[in-house]
Amino acid sequence: MLRISGVVLPGKKRIEIALTSIKGIGRSLSRTILGELNIDLNAHSDNLSETDAARIRARVEKELTEGELMRKVSMDIKRLQDIGTWRGYRHRRKLPVRGQTSRRNARTKRGKKKTGLSGRTVLTKT
Repeated sequence: MLRISGVVLPGKKRIEIALTSIKGIGRSLSRTILGELNIDLNAHSDNLSETDAARIRARVEKELTEGELMRKVSMDIKRLQDIGTWRGYRHRRKLPVRGQTSRRNARTKRGKKKTGLSGRTVLTKT
């Protein structure tokens, strides 16, 4: 079992895929890291030697991962809210930030529909 950045990598997967279980490392960064260290992409993570594991661990520590990454993202959002930007306003109101329509869609971001007082839908006369 290989442990990097507080995450236990799955042993039965290729190291290229196993590295993506760390938050902040995707396929392209995984390939870049393994290419720099001259480690085979098809090697399984439980078959790596201790020296290779230590080299990977040292290289991954240079990247923003896990808690550091989440802290940076939340601080960036807080900064946008503090300076009063449109994006910060949309984050504060829990609305779509990147220009999507929110009049009739955006259920994923806004959550379940809120109904009237009794929970029933109100019928209107036509």
